[in-house]
Amino acid sequence: MHTKNLFFVLLIISASGLISPPLALLTGLIYGLSFAHPYHLDAKKLSAFLLQASIVGLGFGMNLQEVIRAGRTGFLYTALSISFALGLGLAIGRLFKVQDKPSLLISTGTAICGGSAIAAVGPVVNAGDEEMAVSLGTVFVLNSVALFLFPAIGYSLHLSQNQFGLWSALAIHDTSSVVGATAKYGSAALMVGTTIKLARALWIVPVAFALALLKKGKTRIKWPWFILFFCLAAVAGTYLPWFGPLYPKLSGLGKTGLTVTLYLIGTGISRSTLKQVGVRPLLQGILLWAIVATLSLILIRLGVIAV
Repeated sequence: MHTKNLFFVLLIISASGLISPPLALLTGLIYGLSFAHPYHLDAKKLSAFLLQASIVGLGFGMNLQEVIRAGRTGFLYTALSISFALGLGLAIGRLFKVQDKPSLLISTGTAICGGSAIAAVGPVVNAGDEEMAVSLGTVFVLNSVALFLFPAIGYSLHLSQNQFGLWSALAIHDTSSVVGATAKYGSAALMVGTTIKLARALWIVPVAFALALLKKGKTRIKWPWFILFFCLAAVAGTYLPWFGPLYPKLSGLGKTGLTVTLYLIGTGISRSTLKQVGVRPLLQGILLWAIVATLSLILIRLGVIAV
């Protein structure tokens, strides 16, 4: 079968509901590592839009009161963990002699929300294409691992739905992988994880502004507007019962869109991406991620952090 045809066949299967989000990502990874991507740039743009649209769709399945409670509870933990991860990441980057800009981008992506944070901060610090590719590649590789690893750890440790959702939001890089992992774990984990992760994503703005001031840059900061639409969708689902039968369908479309998004993200990771990442940035990303994930899990298990 021609690689272009195979790409579309797998895309249709991902959208059919026949496979789970983690399996869709695995399918995309196998394709990306096996073949030259025929629509690399188009798939990258589509996955970015589809992720945001899918999150808005998931908002119709959320209860706003629960969303506010989870977001408010996780605010302090988010602020502290972002500050800690940024400082630690830069220190590890110096330890492994990673160049300044990739080190900053990897630290920011780990601290806030993966590829979205890197895409927002990269232009502010005048990062080049290669530096962006190295940082994004590092985060996407670790995201792929997290999607399979976290549910397995959660089940083995018998984490509750709330515990797993909170841990995923604090320790997994990208929103897409948080949603994918928590959706596999349960609906309550999905609600907690998505809400706290989106609250975390808002920190892109102040962090990017702070870096712009430090670097004296004039780059315009991109606001994550999709978070506003997610909240509006939750408002509609909670307080506008007249369209009740429509909300589960929209939420279902959000889950389908997420599955397709993960497939597209997987196809974007190629052998050249892995080679471009290199050993040092990957070591920085792995060590930083391992420390953040382990510490947050310990604090959650001890009850220091809770929802």
